[in-house]
Parts: sequence; C-alpha cells; structure tokens
Amino acid sequence: MNNSFVTQTLLTFVMRRKRMVALALDSSLSLKNTKHLPQQPRVVKEEISGLIKVYKDGHVERPQVVPCATSNALAPELGITSHDIVIDKFTGIWARFYVPKGNGDKLPLLVYFHGGGFCVGSSAWICYHDFLARLAAKAGCMIMSVNYRLAPENPLPAAYDDGLKALMWLKLQATYSTSDLWSRKCDFTKMFLAGDSAGANIAYNVAIRLNSSTSLKGLILIQPFFGGELRTHSEKHMVQPPHSALTLNTSDIYWRLSLPSGSNRDHPWCNPTANGTINMKASKYLSVSIMVCVSEFDILKDRSMEFCNALAKSGTKVERLISRGVGHAFQVLSMSQISQTRTNEMISHIKAFINK
Repeated sequence: MNNSFVTQTLLTFVMRRKRMVALALDSSLSLKNTKHLPQQPRVVKEEISGLIKVYKDGHVERPQVVPCATSNALAPELGITSHDIVIDKFTGIWARFYVPKGNGDKLPLLVYFHGGGFCVGSSAWICYHDFLARLAAKAGCMIMSVNYRLAPENPLPAAYDDGLKALMWLKLQATYSTSDLWSRKCDFTKMFLAGDSAGANIAYNVAIRLNSSTSLKGLILIQPFFGGELRTHSEKHMVQPPHSALTLNTSDIYWRLSLPSGSNRDHPWCNPTANGTINMKASKYLSVSIMVCVSEFDILKDRSMEFCNALAKSGTKVERLISRGVGHAFQVLSMSQISQTRTNEMISHIKAFINK
C-alpha cells in the first residue's frame, strides 16, 4: 500500500469526523424531543421573605440577611474575651463563649439559646454577638451561646436534644478540670439557662428534661416563643410595625416547619399550657426560680402572661419583667433609643436575678 493512498484515507476519515462533530454541535439539527427541554421549576412550600424559603422537594434556602461576626470582633472597652468551641463534630453543634477579663472570682454561667423560630439564626449573628458580649460585661457573668441544629431539616426535638448535649458536655468539663480560661473561671454550681423567643422555648424544654444530677439555679426566658390553636387577644389585635420580627403569619410558618409531622399548635412543645395548667411532669422539674421578660408590643405578650400565671399556680417562683414601648426581639434587632434603654434595664434585672 503506497503512502499517498494511506494519506488520502486518513484525510477522508478526519474530514468525516469533523462533519460528524459539526452536526452534533448544531443545535438546530438536534432531535425534536430533546430540543429546549424545559427545567421543572421548584415549588415553594413555605416562605418568610428574606429569611427562609422551603421547597416541596425539601431544599431550603436561607439568605444571609444578618451579617455574622467572628468571636474576636469585640469592642475593647467591654473587657470580654470570646472564642468558639465544638461540642459535637458529628451533629455540628458548637458554642461561643464570652468571658469577662480581669476578675479573679469564679463567675456564674449563662447557657444561652438564640431565637429565630427554630428555623433561622446563629450564635455568630452579629446582633446576638454584640448583645451577649454586652450582657456578659454588664451582668458580670460568663455566657455559653449554643449553636443548635435548625428546622425544617432538623425538626423538634433536635434543638432540645442539642441543648441537653451541650449541658452534658458542660458536666464533663466540670468533672474533669481543664486548662481553659473559661473553665477555670466558671462557677459550675451557678448555672442558668436562658434564651430569647425560640431560644427561650428551648431553655424551658431543656430544663424540664434535666435530671437532678445537673446543677441549675434558674431560667431566664426572654419573650418565649409559645403558641396555640386558640388565638390570644394580643395575637389577634396587636398591630405590628412593618418588617416586625414576628407576625402571626410568620409564627404559624415557623411552627409548621419545626413541629413533628401531623402536630398542631397545641402540641406541648408549642403550647405548654394547652389545658390551662403547666404539665405536672414539667412542674416537677421546675423547682428553680424563673424570670420571664415580656415586651408590651409583642404579639406573644398575652401568651407569656398566661404562661407566668400557670407557673405561679404550679408553685414555681416567677419574676416578670414587662418592657414598655417595645416589641419582639427589641434587644437584638432594634437600635432605637427606647430599645437601648429597655435593653439596659433588662440587663440590670438579669444581673440582679443571677446574683441573688
């Protein structure tokens, strides 16, 4: 076989391959049943504008509307050190610690749970970072801010389980001395559970699950997020300003996303006073003092007051603080003068409560 024949054969083969590739790349020659196949749009199941969007296929989107802060982003004048510690690497639970400087005495410990309807929020959100650093500095306490798993990917009781796991982790730290600064300065016999909104709900539900081996001095519940099938007066008639942190509609969405499938808002995790009284199993474990912070313009105001009344009837010591002229989550989401004043008042009451 001569070289010219081989060369001609190869050229013919190459040209045929080029034509085949060109045909394949020409979208106009594609088969009709594959031309411009439309993508199926995702169907939204639940949405709270700007915060969370949940699709029917289970996909969840959370726009980062609130900036996050690193642990060392602190005003020097506060005299606070802060750092993050992993509690459980398998579930991703971690906590941010706030420790006042320069005090040789051991400090009470506040275990704090952030709000966000169980579905949004983070211990790294700058609004919580700033508030808790300020609280630790002015109240003279150490704070452990627990970053728990969120619904709907992790519906309740996941957040309660994470809270318990954080406390069991603390118990180990108290049992085995460590070289960590926070552990050396912590008075593990003066431990309080605290939180705002959904975080207050978590603090309460974690407390009633604790056994007697865990030292707990009290609960601080700030605008606790509870609900119920029967609407209260404040839920029906409290007029909320635009972009309020909590409306009746957003409250209902949060509960639908976080409660177990098939549950309604009279589930005991949502409505601890569904039958008009505190569950006896719960009251058995609430032998500690409780401070409940209520906001005058919060749609949850009446429900918080009903909760306080039920606690008092069960024999639990309850201290109420009503903040006038402010709404839900004012201490972390509002920079108005009245909000700053009420936040300072709240911090003063918390300081007095933990130092009794």
